[in-house]
Amino acid sequence: MSDPVAALGGASFDGIFDGIADIREIGPLGMITLRAKGLKGLDKAVKAAVGTKLPAQRRIEIAGDCACGWMSPDEYLLVLPYDQVAATLAGLATALAGQHHLAVDVSDARAVFRIEGAGADDVIRKLCPVDIDMLPEGELRRTRAAQVPVAFWREGGGITLVAFRSVARYVFDILVNSARTK
Repeated sequence: MSDPVAALGGASFDGIFDGIADIREIGPLGMITLRAKGLKGLDKAVKAAVGTKLPAQRRIEIAGDCACGWMSPDEYLLVLPYDQVAATLAGLATALAGQHHLAVDVSDARAVFRIEGAGADDVIRKLCPVDIDMLPEGELRRTRAAQVPVAFWREGGGITLVAFRSVARYVFDILVNSARTK
């Protein structure tokens, strides 16, 4: 098996000289899309997988380097270390055996970016039709950034943004462009 590689090789933009925010690609991260609703033991399966409870609508629960985000009424995004995906999928299959669900490794299909600095909100404000001032810590928002689907949330003084890997370069470039002051 080959080693995991981030979509852009860890690309970064240091906004200290000509910008309002720093942009960096993080990862590779493990990500599992879990489609399930109302299953017996679902909450326990998620707790065992990533150490969090099931999130409420439009929320993300974070526990260390793991998280569970609400994506839709029957979909969750599990975020975890890349090397734990296979074991986590096996654990979910065992915990939810015999019940209608779908758990898929989407780690290599996603790119993840971190936006940090005093102007992080302004970067999002320029790109997304979202009232960023009303986004509290722990809320996960699915929207578009310059017509590309993204999801993002506040975490640790910055914003984590997830996009499809196929548009990683475009998303990085628009984030950097929005972070530039000139």
